[in-house]
Amino acid sequence: MSKFWAYLKTSSFRNTILLAAATVFTVVMIAFFSLSYYTRHGSGIPVPSLKGMDIAKAISVLEEQGFQYQVDSVYISNQLPGTVIEQDPDAGTNVKENRVIYLTMVTQLAPTVALPDLEQSNYREAISILGNYGLKLGDTIYRSDIARDRVLEVRLSGRVITAGTKIPKGSYLDLVLGDGAGASEVEIPDLLNQDLDAARFAIRGAGLALGTVTYEGEITDSTNVVVVAQSPMRTDSTSKTSIGTLINITVSQGGTVTNEQPVD
Repeated sequence: MSKFWAYLKTSSFRNTILLAAATVFTVVMIAFFSLSYYTRHGSGIPVPSLKGMDIAKAISVLEEQGFQYQVDSVYISNQLPGTVIEQDPDAGTNVKENRVIYLTMVTQLAPTVALPDLEQSNYREAISILGNYGLKLGDTIYRSDIARDRVLEVRLSGRVITAGTKIPKGSYLDLVLGDGAGASEVEIPDLLNQDLDAARFAIRGAGLALGTVTYEGEITDSTNVVVVAQSPMRTDSTSKTSIGTLINITVSQGGTVTNEQPVD
């Protein structure tokens, strides 16, 4: 044991330790400088600013500066086709020569999407659905319908289209919506030769109201009367009247139709 401690104190041992340390240091420095040279640490070519540039011009700039490139495309309706909108790496980043620069440009052809089913949806729901499909709202047109703001039709360039129709993404669609008022006019029912109860039912069903009931001739059985005249009457020139209009009728016993003028 005493000989080992004595050896540690000799110059031979110290020289061995120093030689080993120098060797390790030399290997580390060689590796460091070799890696730095290989990767050109602290140096490189700055990536040019390409956003907003036409794709042909951007490619020309990259080729002049020794870069490679890959181009992807996306459709944006309010951007000029062929314009670079994204680049990776960002402008000003130092990179090695021949580095691949990734570009995203605006394509000229819009992809198509299937029109979603909007009928029976309300206005707010329709706007949300259109946005999710990349479609846009054009005009809104109101039409008589009992349900307010309900989508009745979808139109593209004036043409009615149905759910599932393939249309370009970004298209502007016109919506035909209900005004909540319903129809302002309804068909005049033909009441001649109908019994009184049936006439009342037909009048209410048409959105009209029963006005004056005039009894003509001798009435022996009030449960067995038929309409022989009405005002207003459906004719070739007049087939509709306003909702709520009073319909005056003349009834007689048995069912004989007369040519009497309608009672006002």
